[in-house]
Amino acid sequence: MVTTNEPNIYETGVLDSNAEGNFVYTTLDAAINWIRKNSLWPMPMGLSCCAIEFMAVACSRYDLSRFGSEVTRFSPRQADVMIVAGTVTYKMALAVRRIWDQMPEPKWCIAMGACASSGGMFRSYSVLQGVDKILPVDVYISGCPPRPEAILEALLTLRKKMDTQQPARTFFKKEEPREANAPVPVNTEMPLE
Repeated sequence: MVTTNEPNIYETGVLDSNAEGNFVYTTLDAAINWIRKNSLWPMPMGLSCCAIEFMAVACSRYDLSRFGSEVTRFSPRQADVMIVAGTVTYKMALAVRRIWDQMPEPKWCIAMGACASSGGMFRSYSVLQGVDKILPVDVYISGCPPRPEAILEALLTLRKKMDTQQPARTFFKKEEPREANAPVPVNTEMPLE
């Protein structure tokens, strides 16, 4: 029999002497946020040269799978983070918005590069001056093109942002009843400058 000088947890009053097994106490919000932030599945919208830098993140040197994001989905119904990488033209903006609307809630958006964030060097009639005109952007990545380390930093920033959310409140929030097969209205109007 091995004896130690460490106090017994039953003697210190931390656990009841009748309790068996190990217990983890947490809040519902913390558990849901932990699950969400450790399984972010990106939907890459590779519109130009920034998409090549996003491909480098999945390689073994940067190893995106450390953060649970190695499952890059090209189906919007299986993704929860849209990474808009590159120049968004007005012609492509409706397709980007349509794919965003097809993603299930909760969903987040990362604007990757100068072109997606602010239009970049393209000040023309055909380029949208920032994807935040049509999508709610959560994290911006600067650079032209940004390095793979910046993409990892953006995912870490998004994970920190997710820690402050309270998803359990949305589960118990009462919504107005709708018909069973009624379509959800989608607003796809874009401001033309």
